[in-house]
Amino acid sequence: MSERPPISPRSPRAALEPEQVPPPPKRSDRARNPFVIVGNAIFTLLIILMIGAGATYYYGKQTLEAPGPLQEDKIVNIPARAGKRDIADVLLREGVINVNPWVFIGSVFALKASSDLKPGEYSFQKSASLRDVIATIVEGKVVQHAVTIPEGLTSEQIVARLSDNDIFTGSVREIPREGTLLPETYKFPRGTSRDQVIQRMQQAQKRVLAEIWERRTADTPLKSPDQLVTLASIVEKETGRADERSRVAAVFVNRMRQRMKLQSDPTIIYGLVGGKGTLGRPIKRSEITQPSPYNTYVIDGLPPGPIANPGRASLEATANPARTRDLFFVADGTGGHTFTETYDQHAKNVAKLRTMEKQIQNDTVEPPDEPAPAASAPASADTNPTAATPPKPTNQKKPPRSGRQGAAQQTNSPPVVQR
Repeated sequence: MSERPPISPRSPRAALEPEQVPPPPKRSDRARNPFVIVGNAIFTLLIILMIGAGATYYYGKQTLEAPGPLQEDKIVNIPARAGKRDIADVLLREGVINVNPWVFIGSVFALKASSDLKPGEYSFQKSASLRDVIATIVEGKVVQHAVTIPEGLTSEQIVARLSDNDIFTGSVREIPREGTLLPETYKFPRGTSRDQVIQRMQQAQKRVLAEIWERRTADTPLKSPDQLVTLASIVEKETGRADERSRVAAVFVNRMRQRMKLQSDPTIIYGLVGGKGTLGRPIKRSEITQPSPYNTYVIDGLPPGPIANPGRASLEATANPARTRDLFFVADGTGGHTFTETYDQHAKNVAKLRTMEKQIQNDTVEPPDEPAPAASAPASADTNPTAATPPKPTNQKKPPRSGRQGAAQQTNSPPVVQR
């Protein structure tokens, strides 16, 4: 009996039946733990935030460092009490920045400068970056305006100049005492009050005067710093040439030592117009002898106070005058003066000046289409200028005028004129 072949483990019927898929593995209890789920979410969020922060940092750095839109340096005024948005709008309007105002505000916070932005007038350089713009405002490097006060102005004239300058604010409550302001070039930011300007000029004058008074010539007849300022103001008005100041000062100092009248023309003018400073016409003959506390043709010694605000150079020259015996000086017709020790020499120089003036007048050709000038008034009329040379005095203790006897700058001017 033959053996039957073994039956295949998988019959055709069984082959037609689908295989059973093994069941999925059970989810780990750890994976279902809520702490793991939250941790994964936080980790993912941190990665996203890091990527975002990196992108923000890169963009912010590029924005801060990129060259700005300015094609040339520009001055912009940041008004007082302006907020960050206001500042951004001003900078955007003036073409200093070209970013959204909120980007500017964000940059201010990023640079930790939100409380350090200062109002004022700023100069932004060409192509200034946003970082540079913010740094300029934070550092408060406002524009400094140079203001020059010329030597020899009266306090009233100086106040008038300050009032006409629109970089200053407010008004001067009181005209400063004559001679207490130092003429110089100062620098002020826009918006400085005029009273602050006056205070700074007064402080500078006190400091400079104290320094010069300490270095004065030991044998000076001047008894106080106030007297130094008074005489320096006369020297200032008598000459504008730096090389003559110490010699002009020497003339007046020599006269003070000999108890002679100073006889300075600018003191007559100040006695007539005071703080106005200028007369606007030649001095009249009658005004030479007209009583006035400032008229040094009438009074002995120095006037009661300065006739202007002298500069540092005139103060120095007066404190340390030249070592001469000169008692007179007169204009030489070229803008300078001729100095002499005696009246006779002085009279010759005056005559020489008058001859020169006449020659210039004769050389002047009157245009044919203009009417001839009216004849001058009689010599005794009050409208005439003072005589070129007064009569020679009999007492040498009171010699004639030591002043210029004519304009220092105009050779064809009347004998005695304002500066």
